[in-house]
Amino acid sequence: MASVTGSSFSPVAGDTPRPHGPGPRTAVVLVFGASAAVLVVEIVALRLLAPYLGLTLETSTLVIGIALTAIALGSWLGGRIADQVDPRRLLGPSLGVSGAVVALTPAVLRTTAEWVPAMLLLIASLTILVPGALLSAVTPIVTKLRLTSLSETGTVVGRLSGVGTVGAIFGTVLTGFVLVSRLPVSGILIGLGTLLLAGSALVEWRTRGWSGTPALTLVVVAGGLATTVAPGGCDAETRYHCARVVADPDRDSGRTLLLDGVRHSYVDVDDPTFLEFTYVRALAAVVDAAFPEGEPLAAHHLGGGGLTFPRYLAATRPGTRSLVSEIDGGVVRIDRERLGLRPETGVDVRVEDGRLGLRRLDAGSRDLVVGDAFGGVSVPWHLTTVEAMTDVRRVLDEDGLYVANLIDHGDLAFARAEAATLGETFEHVALLGEPADIGLDPAATPEGGNLVVLASDRPVDLRATQEALDARRTGWRIVTGDDLTSWIGDARPLTDDYAPVDQLLQPYRP
Repeated sequence: MASVTGSSFSPVAGDTPRPHGPGPRTAVVLVFGASAAVLVVEIVALRLLAPYLGLTLETSTLVIGIALTAIALGSWLGGRIADQVDPRRLLGPSLGVSGAVVALTPAVLRTTAEWVPAMLLLIASLTILVPGALLSAVTPIVTKLRLTSLSETGTVVGRLSGVGTVGAIFGTVLTGFVLVSRLPVSGILIGLGTLLLAGSALVEWRTRGWSGTPALTLVVVAGGLATTVAPGGCDAETRYHCARVVADPDRDSGRTLLLDGVRHSYVDVDDPTFLEFTYVRALAAVVDAAFPEGEPLAAHHLGGGGLTFPRYLAATRPGTRSLVSEIDGGVVRIDRERLGLRPETGVDVRVEDGRLGLRRLDAGSRDLVVGDAFGGVSVPWHLTTVEAMTDVRRVLDEDGLYVANLIDHGDLAFARAEAATLGETFEHVALLGEPADIGLDPAATPEGGNLVVLASDRPVDLRATQEALDARRTGWRIVTGDDLTSWIGDARPLTDDYAPVDQLLQPYRP
């Protein structure tokens, strides 16, 4: 005679009774909620890591890979363990422990990034892997409890698998379109951790099989309190960035806008003609040399940030109308509330993607297009291609000028590719930068950083441009013609079909 112990969890040939599990509606709620939570954690983890690893394809790939590993591992181990022990004993711990880890994640990641950066990747992996695996285990556990007979295996497994997929879709859409735009990242994760803990407590109350909720409640509370004192806080968490505005201790009206920890703009709220960053002074030198002094321009800006250059044009060329495509509405709000942007400045900001903004402009409608859009430390790839530059050329008039800020380090592979791309589109291209970076000082090792590229279908007065660079004490030089061709080398132009910007670009490494 077979032993009663364990018989409920072994394979059967008929309709053997199973342990009492959640009802159909409860099962759907558990699987839907757990699957949604996995995707919330994945998307929010990207935003937590961006200030420290950059908002790049590699960062996104890393987080997605870890999340998928967690889903696979949790599904496999959850099903295996559910066949060995009473599944009712697994639901409470899976929800509760994952909730505690999720609530602790903001404080732990930010503290690690600031104090022990060498451990960041390991800790980040664990904060995604642990809750992701535990939550992914919920589906096979609940499936085990709902399988009361082999005759309905396909129906139960198919239904719960579908519910889990719908939950994941819901979590993705909710986070991307609602939560991130309304709540800080830390608030999202602490709130999710609290909900998971509440679900754990409810399951525990129904099954009376686990008693760890009080201890995990303390962990969630500790996570919330730790977040308030953890380093790396933001003045505002926008759709895309952790944003801070830092006052200049040496200049009362000076403000620096930091996005994900990177200095994106310096603004003097009282004097828009004061230009702190060297590359902005180079942009000003190019434009001032290319157009008559004081002449108003029709300008379009790809990327806004602190709107330093549009304000400069408005101040030095009265009557200039600058249209700015800035994808992050939160940054625009900071411009208005913290950086003194006023409607009468002649700067019109549209919250839109730069490539889409270009498409809305009439042909030949702009004297100047300025490229200064960055996601993290790289130019969004779709603003770098031959097709994008063709659209830039379309909106410029016959004497129009395109000038853009580039950032690259190491062997400057991205900058070379972008210069090659512009050469495919415009008749005249020039590159501005430190002599070592643009090949004019072969004895020096290139360090990289900011470079400025200009392109036009009309010749640009390079002598006047160099004099303007010198007057602004940039220390930069200009390379064009055969020297620029030699500097570009065999770099391949970027297209919509081939634009590995994140792989070509090398970030700064101290």
